[in-house]
Amino acid sequence: MLGTFQQSNLRIEVEASEVDIRHSLLRPAEFQQWLAPQTFSSGLPDQLASGTVYTSWLGPLAIQHQVDLAEPNGLRLLLSQGIDGYHEWYWGEGWIQSCLAGVSILPLSLGQTLSLLRLQQFLKSK
Repeated sequence: MLGTFQQSNLRIEVEASEVDIRHSLLRPAEFQQWLAPQTFSSGLPDQLASGTVYTSWLGPLAIQHQVDLAEPNGLRLLLSQGIDGYHEWYWGEGWIQSCLAGVSILPLSLGQTLSLLRLQQFLKSK
């Protein structure tokens, strides 16, 4: 894999319930809205569960996601192809934490920050 090892941990406050946050992270119909311009493979289930595998694209760059853990307050994705690493999400009433680590040519902390801001805006507009 080309790139450098990068690691970033961010936690933000949001004006949203734990349930709304969970749905925004585990339901593809919702996360596809706030993760635009990423596109996603077809045939995703209504809700992510352990073992689900899907691909997202950011332009020509593909990232494969394997759901390692999907719980009421946590999600762990194992990443390959464009990012070799993992992305963990944890949440509760009014907060979200994102832990991302991997090898990539992409600026992971910048993408992570932008994604969290988009999620925050999405939750605010619900």
